[in-house]
Amino acid sequence: MMRKALIFAALLVGAISVSAAGQAAPEAPPTLNMQNWPLPDTVSPEGKAATAAAASQAMPDPLPPVADIRKLIDAMQAAMGTELQKRYDVRIEASTIAGVPVRIVYPKGVSALGDGPVLLNLHGGGFAIDSGSLTETIPIAARTGLPVVAVLYRLAPEHPYPAALDDALAVYQALEKDRKARQIAVFGTSAGACLSGQLVAKLASLGRPMPAALGFLSGSADLSVRGDSESWMPGPGFDWVAAYAGKTAMTDPILSPIRGDVSGFPPTLLLTSSRDFLMSPTSIFARALHEKGVDVRLMMFDGLPHAFWAYMAIPESDQANEVVARFLKEKLDAAGK
Repeated sequence: MMRKALIFAALLVGAISVSAAGQAAPEAPPTLNMQNWPLPDTVSPEGKAATAAAASQAMPDPLPPVADIRKLIDAMQAAMGTELQKRYDVRIEASTIAGVPVRIVYPKGVSALGDGPVLLNLHGGGFAIDSGSLTETIPIAARTGLPVVAVLYRLAPEHPYPAALDDALAVYQALEKDRKARQIAVFGTSAGACLSGQLVAKLASLGRPMPAALGFLSGSADLSVRGDSESWMPGPGFDWVAAYAGKTAMTDPILSPIRGDVSGFPPTLLLTSSRDFLMSPTSIFARALHEKGVDVRLMMFDGLPHAFWAYMAIPESDQANEVVARFLKEKLDAAGK
């Protein structure tokens, strides 16, 4: 039962994500996609098995109500989080910062946030569920040796933009009271990547100092357009981005940072994979940052689906988490010198 739940949840993690709002998916003839394209030998056996298992499961039609989806994903996070907590020997604390609920993940040997370096996570889940506040954070806390604060921001559709951004900004500013901005690194996956970019854009608009680094892990910095990979790879079966954006124009330079001035962005790591339907917007943002002189790195994994590191227990997930942890730690160390 748990295996089936995790496979279904994995499908939802991929489906409840981000796509251009207000646009109908263009009709196209059948094409190769994750469901019928053989997996390459560059993918580990574990990666092949996990991807094939997820691809073999049909998306429920109709989809369950959002409240039921949240319960299912919460159960997935609890189950996977328990396993990760045992593996990495971390401590998880439920807390509140600036009136916003958070999960704080303490690596072994760290008992409090103190006033030292800290990582701020904005989880994925299509702005509507929590598909990563444990699975995205536990490996990073353990691998960096730094505490991670996962913001449990308000969710759409009940709380449209800028509610989630306001929550992220409030927590960030509270952390900044006890340390300099260069002692904070921000990262997020999927919708959390989008929100992370929006947070940095908001800080820039306020004239605030930049964090030491940004981990933009498979997202979009322009919600007003659809990239090529979104047209030929399986993506969301539904679109909650419009509900998230509310009355804000998709071209707003905070909602879609690429529409504004990104020249002041901190060093940024962008992570994607070749069967990630958000491969195009992730790489487009990498190019935009590079053109503005930002220290940017784009890392692509082969053959794996969207945000695989957040829900697949495979060697490539370990590799992805190591890439993220090393980048964030290196930039925090460099900024502190």
